[in-house]
Amino acid sequence: MTHAADRPVTDAHHPAAAVHSADRAVTDAHRGDWAVVLATTVRVTRDVEVAEECVQDAYAAALTAWRENGVPANPAAWLITASRRRALDVLRRERVLRTKLALLARPDEEAAEPEDPADAVPDERLRLIFMCCHPALAPEVRPALTLRLVCGLSTAEIAQAFLVSEPAMAARLTRAKKKITAARIPLRVPEPAELPERLGGVLGVIHLLFTTGHSAPAGRDLIRTDLTGPALHLARTLADLMPGEPEIRGLLALLLVTEARRDTRVGDDGKLVRLDRQDRSRWDRAAIAEADGLIVGALRARRPGRYVLEAAIAALHAQAPSFEETDWPQILTLYDALSRVWPSPVVTLNRAVALAEVHGPEPALAEVERLELGGRLSGYRYLPAVQADLLRRLGRNAEAAHAYRQALDLTGNETERAYLTERLAEAEPPDAEAVAGPPLGHSSCGTVRLTSRLR
Repeated sequence: MTHAADRPVTDAHHPAAAVHSADRAVTDAHRGDWAVVLATTVRVTRDVEVAEECVQDAYAAALTAWRENGVPANPAAWLITASRRRALDVLRRERVLRTKLALLARPDEEAAEPEDPADAVPDERLRLIFMCCHPALAPEVRPALTLRLVCGLSTAEIAQAFLVSEPAMAARLTRAKKKITAARIPLRVPEPAELPERLGGVLGVIHLLFTTGHSAPAGRDLIRTDLTGPALHLARTLADLMPGEPEIRGLLALLLVTEARRDTRVGDDGKLVRLDRQDRSRWDRAAIAEADGLIVGALRARRPGRYVLEAAIAALHAQAPSFEETDWPQILTLYDALSRVWPSPVVTLNRAVALAEVHGPEPALAEVERLELGGRLSGYRYLPAVQADLLRRLGRNAEAAHAYRQALDLTGNETERAYLTERLAEAEPPDAEAVAGPPLGHSSCGTVRLTSRLR
């Protein structure tokens, strides 16, 4: 008897079209079903590395089988079955867990059709996300592991995203996967009592993936869609699976609003376009409207958390008809609330940007200088960039030029470097010795807009 998943969709009269259809189907299945196939296989092997090899074998087999026999009606179910069978073969061959094989799969069940993947995908993917973000794993490896196991990116792609060599990333991922097996980190969603603590870690990983892609720390491109895309996908998956969690809605809304501006952040000439000069008519209004709905629902649920407040701030920028009509006082109020919920030096820096628009650059510069003295943002490229813009607005161009040079020293992204170089040329006095700049206490209001997170 042929199962539904095995019943092929063929194009026998057009072999080339059939091959193309099969290749496209494998690519789509890799993008959409990798996580559930892997999670299902991990349940058989109890070993992430072995499961990953079995899944890779299943996709390779699919490429051959689907070209020859046509794409099955249910590709995900086909892959799950193939990967499980491969996993059972590996366990038998290595004589591992012999006593448990009867529990894992009886002979008459090995070829049985798994439950409809449409029902299994959400739960399995969610379990996999929580496993990758388990507190027993080092925080720095969780984003990379999530990209590998949940999104199915190659080691080379992940190494490029995190600016390390492929061998170094391979070793990092191998250690993490061995840790999962050795520490018996479970493939499950945490219990309700554990969820608040664990959910924060998952949201933090997704947020980090997105922000790393939103303003890439190095390389030619300002935006890395290979990071922002998977992050947005993960946020949407969590929102679908856990609709009652306001912070998930908040994170998804934040990413949607930010992504809505993507196509206007870099001009046709490849140069960075500041927020005050972006063409707002090209912003994705559907994404902004979806984000607004999520924010309203999240604000009604309970006291807003970090991501709900960040999303509300981003939404105020998106709702303004122009930069000049931005509701800066309300944004400053939201930053005050965010500082209480999520006190961090980056929030303080972003608040300083809003403070400058409401009360002028002088009090904002004082905040930034306190941050600089505290040392918690040493190495953070946007601190001297914001400081430089504030100094320019105060007419202290020589000091601004020094701050721009500091920002350049900390910036590896070519698009940002080109922008900062232009700003430096505008601020740098023609004769550095003749124009030393006024003392620190002097102030005069300039007209240059801030950049930093407002890009």
